[in-house]
Amino acid sequence: MGELLTVSRRFPFAASLRLGGEGAPGEALHLWGKTARARHSVGANYVATVGFAGPVEPLTGMLVNLAVVKERIQVLLAARWDHHFLNRDHPAFSTLPPTLENLAQALLAEAREAFAGETAQPVVCHLAESPSAGAAAYADGRVERWAAAEFCAARRTLSPHLDESANRALFGAATRLHGHSYRLRVTLAGKVDARSGVIVPEGELQGALRALREELDHRYLNEDVPALRSGPVTSEWLARHAFLRLQAALPVARTRLWELSWLSAEYLGGERARLVVESSFRAAHRLHAPRLDEVTNRTIYGKCNNPTGHGHRYVVEAACGGVLDPASGTVADLGEVQRALEGSLARWQMVHLDEETSDFCDRPSTSENIVSILWPRLDDALRGRLQRLRLWETENNRFTLRRVVGGK
Repeated sequence: MGELLTVSRRFPFAASLRLGGEGAPGEALHLWGKTARARHSVGANYVATVGFAGPVEPLTGMLVNLAVVKERIQVLLAARWDHHFLNRDHPAFSTLPPTLENLAQALLAEAREAFAGETAQPVVCHLAESPSAGAAAYADGRVERWAAAEFCAARRTLSPHLDESANRALFGAATRLHGHSYRLRVTLAGKVDARSGVIVPEGELQGALRALREELDHRYLNEDVPALRSGPVTSEWLARHAFLRLQAALPVARTRLWELSWLSAEYLGGERARLVVESSFRAAHRLHAPRLDEVTNRTIYGKCNNPTGHGHRYVVEAACGGVLDPASGTVADLGEVQRALEGSLARWQMVHLDEETSDFCDRPSTSENIVSILWPRLDDALRGRLQRLRLWETENNRFTLRRVVGGK
């Protein structure tokens, strides 16, 4: 068991494509959905996030130089992706349908070619077509497709297996009737069909999501949904419910349910779940390696080496996981996770990381080093249950440290 660090850079681009043909026959609509209705082509504002893995260079504190990543990926996007008609301007899609699954695979392959021979390698490409549709391709050959749906519902957060005082102690004010605008994301995994370019036909995916939404939308979950009447009504249990419902029709790998922008739950199958909490801290710093000269520091870190410093509002996401407790319907106590996260971030809140803390006296305050220092502190506070830690220094740059078991 250990931790794996990935560093990701986000790249928006605009493109058009065509799936199907004139007349949008029934099969094309079933395979590709409304995109197949376009007579000539249809456009989208895509967001590609390319993730790298490799060792962190101790001297610089960097896994990969994101300035180099930005330069190289922007070059390949400009060549045949950004502001292009992919069916005609990209040779891969003269024969392959430009589905999300195929787009993610092709973009990852090009990114890996652009960094061939480098120590840090692209290992994943996440591609979002919209807030409700995307795909991911991995260097080990796995491909995933995800889709999102929203619904509004009321609930009391409690478990019928606990008495009133135990429910109040665990869930507090949430035991009172309240409501949320939920966002559910379902991730599918499987083989991409060679002819259609999809893991699952869009008609089947949207049909399953529609049935689930009809079951949950504008309901009082504790009473109006028969499958939830006799069990806990928590975010973890709702993510589990969605997983089991959708699994009957789709190759579901995991579900994630947001009840608030900073609070979500993931269900991974096999009664494994995660409670995911987001927070932030504001801090200043200067990227500077003490053992390198001024010229080399400026070359490596660029504007981040500004002698007077700069700063960020760092966004931190902690996923605390384990086996779902059938009695309470929880995988962790929300209050405990919040206290652990806020307590772990407290020493960095409103300070200059290099000047006012001892954490970076012998190493640069790169985000790679920030997550590596934060991990053991937070994992100890969560009693070894931290499974994933994410840090955004900007909306474009993400650093993810995750627990791996058996090398995976």
